Amino acid sequence: MPSAESPVGQITRGTTGTNRLRRVDRWIARQPALRHADDPLVVDLGYGASGVTAFELQARLARTRPDVEVRGLEIDPARVASARAQLESVRSGSTPFRPDAAVSFARGGFEVPLPGGRRPAVIRAMNVLRQYDEAEVAGAWARMASRLAPGGLLVEGTCDEIGRVCTWVAVGPDGAPQTLSLSLRLSSLESTTISPPISPSIAAERLPKALIHRNVPGERVHALFADLDREWERAARMSAFGAVQRWRSAVGALAAFGWPIGDRSRWRLGELTVPWSAVAPR
Repeated sequence: MPSAESPVGQITRGTTGTNRLRRVDRWIARQPALRHADDPLVVDLGYGASGVTAFELQARLARTRPDVEVRGLEIDPARVASARAQLESVRSGSTPFRPDAAVSFARGGFEVPLPGGRRPAVIRAMNVLRQYDEAEVAGAWARMASRLAPGGLLVEGTCDEIGRVCTWVAVGPDGAPQTLSLSLRLSSLESTTISPPISPSIAAERLPKALIHRNVPGERVHALFADLDREWERAARMSAFGAVQRWRSAVGALAAFGWPIGDRSRWRLGELTVPWSAVAPR
């Protein structure tokens, strides 16, 4: 077993941006794994060069669970020290975050070390596995998921630098993937200042590592993006009513076409979620 001094994993590039993870955070806030948790502990695994994502996560989730606690884990000791210095600033009241925000930072990796044998309700690991080989993903999922509380959730994915494009996989405590979610800033898709226009398949560039190399003909995830782009183009007539209505029309057509897309209430946010079985590598 690795010791606390030798966390499991690799140091990431550490890219961190304010509000970068807002899309996945608001999705986590609605999940039963958080809402019904006996101990609403959430781990921000691999938060990067700044602890800001952990503070933002706690603030967003506290709207759903005021008693939520966030533990930021990083392999690099220098990043832990920097985040703890940020925490002191938060405690002093000199930041936009609540001085009493239930946030802490420690060193750790995929083994998810927590004091007192606690098990998190949710582990968020964004932009962490991007630098790994595809063959390493299942093992990393299994290791992290094994630390979850019963009914807990691992959320692993990737986003662009400013959070306009985000994708993630939800993984259960058994290490098995459950769903894939996409979230896009819809106004960017209809921007008149971008040439050529952006299509929904821009999300393929930010797929989780388990799928990023599978966006090729013959794979299910490639078929999803091809169908989504086609329906987005067909829904162009809805642009007069705004990007949200165009997206709803396109996603609704996908569902009618047979794609098992759930939670219609999220469509207005530029999201769609499908069961993992619908996109799993062949």
